[in-house]
Amino acid sequence: MFSATQSSKSEFLDKARQAREERKGYKERERAATLIQALVRRFLCRCKLQKQIRKEVDDFFQDVGTTKRNALSIFKIARKLLFIFCQEDKLRFEKLCRSILGSMEVENEPKVWYVSLALSKDLTIPWIKQIKDVLWVSCNFLKKLKPDILQDNKLVTLYLTMLVTFTDTSTWKIVRGKGEALRPALTRICENIMGHLNQKGFYSILQILLTNGLARSRPSLTKGTLTAVFTLALRPVIAAHFSDNLLRSLLIHIMSVPAVVSHINTITPECMATIQTHDLLRKFTLFLSREEQCVDICVCLEGSHTLCLLGNLIHLGYLNEKVLEEEANHFVKDLTDMLSYCQRYVSQKKSNLTHWHPVLGWFSQTVDYGLNESMPLVTKQLQYLWGMPVIRTLFSDVLSKKLETQEPTPPPQPTTSQNNLPVKSLFKRAFQKSASVRNILKPVGGRRVDSAEVQKVCSICVLYQTALTTLTQIRLQILTGLTYLDDLLPKLWAFICELGPQGGLKLFMECLNNDTEESKQLLAMLMLFCDCSRHLITILDDIEVYEEQISFKTEELVTISSFLNTFVYKMVWDGILENAKGEKLDLFHSVHGWLMVLYERDCRRRFSPDDNWLRKDLKPSLLFQELEKGKRRAQLLLQYIPHVIPHKNVSLLRQSSCQIQSGMVAVTSAQTDHPNSLCLNTLQDGYDQLRRLPVNSIKGVIRVKFVNDLGVDEAGIDQDGVFKEFLEEIIKKVFNPALNLFKTTSGNERLYPSPTSYIHENHLQLFEFVGKMLGKAMYEGIVVDVPFASFFLSQVMGHHHSTFYSSIDELPSLDSEFYKNLTSIKRYDGDVGDLGLTLSYDEDVMGQLVCHELIPGGKTMQVTNENKISYIHLMAHFRMHTQIKEQTAAFIRGYRSIINPEWLHMFSTPEVQRLVSGDNAEIDLDDLKKHTVYYGGFHSSHRVIIWLWDILSSDFSSEERAMFLKFVTSCSRPPLLGFAYLKPPFSIRCVEVSDDQDTGDTLGSVLRGFFTIRKKEPGGRLPTSSTCFNLLKLPNYSKKSILRDKLRYAISMNTGFELS
Repeated sequence: MFSATQSSKSEFLDKARQAREERKGYKERERAATLIQALVRRFLCRCKLQKQIRKEVDDFFQDVGTTKRNALSIFKIARKLLFIFCQEDKLRFEKLCRSILGSMEVENEPKVWYVSLALSKDLTIPWIKQIKDVLWVSCNFLKKLKPDILQDNKLVTLYLTMLVTFTDTSTWKIVRGKGEALRPALTRICENIMGHLNQKGFYSILQILLTNGLARSRPSLTKGTLTAVFTLALRPVIAAHFSDNLLRSLLIHIMSVPAVVSHINTITPECMATIQTHDLLRKFTLFLSREEQCVDICVCLEGSHTLCLLGNLIHLGYLNEKVLEEEANHFVKDLTDMLSYCQRYVSQKKSNLTHWHPVLGWFSQTVDYGLNESMPLVTKQLQYLWGMPVIRTLFSDVLSKKLETQEPTPPPQPTTSQNNLPVKSLFKRAFQKSASVRNILKPVGGRRVDSAEVQKVCSICVLYQTALTTLTQIRLQILTGLTYLDDLLPKLWAFICELGPQGGLKLFMECLNNDTEESKQLLAMLMLFCDCSRHLITILDDIEVYEEQISFKTEELVTISSFLNTFVYKMVWDGILENAKGEKLDLFHSVHGWLMVLYERDCRRRFSPDDNWLRKDLKPSLLFQELEKGKRRAQLLLQYIPHVIPHKNVSLLRQSSCQIQSGMVAVTSAQTDHPNSLCLNTLQDGYDQLRRLPVNSIKGVIRVKFVNDLGVDEAGIDQDGVFKEFLEEIIKKVFNPALNLFKTTSGNERLYPSPTSYIHENHLQLFEFVGKMLGKAMYEGIVVDVPFASFFLSQVMGHHHSTFYSSIDELPSLDSEFYKNLTSIKRYDGDVGDLGLTLSYDEDVMGQLVCHELIPGGKTMQVTNENKISYIHLMAHFRMHTQIKEQTAAFIRGYRSIINPEWLHMFSTPEVQRLVSGDNAEIDLDDLKKHTVYYGGFHSSHRVIIWLWDILSSDFSSEERAMFLKFVTSCSRPPLLGFAYLKPPFSIRCVEVSDDQDTGDTLGSVLRGFFTIRKKEPGGRLPTSSTCFNLLKLPNYSKKSILRDKLRYAISMNTGFELS
């Protein structure tokens, strides 16, 4: 019974809870229904009201032309339209704006003027609020419009007119005449309106509009539109009396628009006059001269737009020379800070996902399409910085310096006669032309480095140096601009010569050890001077450097090269380079770069004394000791400036390195296999067998046997081979121009790869083989009489990969006449187009005329005054590189497989030629005599030997002595390091019989030779030689005259091995 009562109670409670929840749900549904009904009614009511207002607005504008609307009716209809305004009311808003502007144009009807409501006591505040709303809606439309679309362009004009009209009282008819007293009050209203727009982002709107209209290849903004935008941009700034906040906004949003100054100057010069009237450049310059302001602007703009602002400021400086001159210090500082920021920004933004910027190079910020399209104009603006007007203004202190001149001595007057007048006038003209010859510039010192003038020049140099390191993609343009004025660099050098108590080197060496800002600026000046001078010397041809002596006299180049040589040497030897990084490392590369350009030009055509490049205070023995100990400074010295050591010492070092490596190879060969032995019947056999040998085997010992047609070994003992003889023979054959692997240059008969070598089926393999054989000869210290064209040796050494390599400089070594003809085009004063040249080269190839295009489509492109410099360089590059590209590459591949390229870097082109072919100096008979070995009874006091040396020194000419040396050693030049390093040593042997009967020295033959005892008179025999042993086989002649005649005959007939 108890359990039944408990169960019924639970059921009752459950029913009560369910009933309660149902009542709660009902109330919620009822409340939701009420809310939905209210929302729907409100929506329907709002739709009805909007429809009603839109109908009322449409009716208002329907008959706008029939009656004049008073200002109050426009105000009321505008309030209604703004109340319901959305995107679909775009056309109605356009009509409202036209109606408002129309009311402002009516004459003598104050009640119609929309602005008249501003004077109503009750409507002033509502009217101000309404015009602010109307103008801001106009701004929002401007942000979205595209000026290049015709319909949008009309709307841009409409909304800009609205903004121009209601942000200034100048067009308001209400302030004319008696209303002039109202102007101050109305002006404050305009200022209030402008302040409101500024707070909401007015300058951002103008920036978007300008970017849309100008950041393209052809601007789409008209003169009126651009004038309106710029006027609107200036009004708030002028009204605020050029406050910092508004100058900041103007710089960030307006002056950072790509090339805006260029467009203003071109499209609306009146606005440019306004800029100059308000002295905006000076205000911008002074504002940015405060470091925190400049950093703030740059951070807001980031990299690309900072560059655009920079371009616009430079353009303003170009157009305002007076301001630029007066504010040069601040202007230079501003540009330097902005360029430095761009440089840091690019380095910070580098990543794997980078984008290409046409001026700054690679970094991670994307360049938008509009900015990319306008970059050519921005670049053009930047170019004003290194244009002549700006350079003349900034470097006025340097350029105003007059270089001291010396009056030349008048030439002796020729004897006068009536027929001699042309000669007399010629002398007169020559004297007048040379009347202003200036003195040679040398370090003199005397100018304080802390003077204002020096500080100014240093800061300008820092600016241009920063531009070079930041604007990496137009670096060459900057250098070309800075070198355009012929007198800038010599006057800058004169300025450098005057710095410090003694001038020049000592001051800059002290700066290297100081870390002050002053030292950095002085080093930046030196760095700029080096970069510009290097660029100038690189682009000048030999006539301009040596004959016309543009910018620098050759004597000054000697002084400068001595300065640079000492500076680089001190940096290396004093240990500064070992720890150098950043700016110091860049400085080293700049100074070293120009030093090497001067050195290479001097190697090609001398302008300096013989010992100009050597460091007499550096002992080679000390250098070699430090190299053995692995000292870093010694290694760096050999890497960067090996020319400061005498060439023979460097060659000795290279030879010792070769011997060490050769010894290592020999040990390896001995452990693994026997020396390579080759049996050769023809030179083709040598090629077939040697080309299959690995590089290490070629570097090791190679034994050669010559086999005659009967299969019998020819005479010649070289521990199973006569490799030197074989090497000389094979080199003699492959370098013979008749084979057409190599050709000779016109004039000096020097060798280079033949462009038509492809007639040989395997010509590239042959070139690689020849490269290996020449490398083997150098590796073994064997000199071969092979004179190479210097342009070809430059390529073998890798000089053509240098940024500053110029093909035109090397062209005289190929064809001096062709070089003169090409450079005459450069100096041609008339229209080059009249010459009928095209960007192509016609060549007679084995009887057929072949046209080579220098660039794709070149045979249809005419050479003009604009592209003649390109034509000259393209032609030179084609003749010396393109034509023989494959042959040269194959030769280098073979050559460098034997010779370490790092060894080549220690030598100049002429020095490498001397390594190949021996020294071109006169044969030192005393040295030869000292290092000669005698066999067969001969000795230094033997009468035949005394006669021989006397004949060589007294009776033979230098040419005959060279022929004698070639007769014995196969090379007419002495070894580079002297005869002590001739391998095998120069030897003379007394012989009694012909070579085919010669069995070597015996006790009897030696005694007979020693005591001058002859079996029979050898007067009928000729001297012979074994060039593989550098051995002269000399009969024991009875008379000096016989010896002289026989020897002269033998060397002139080129007799030698196995011929008597």
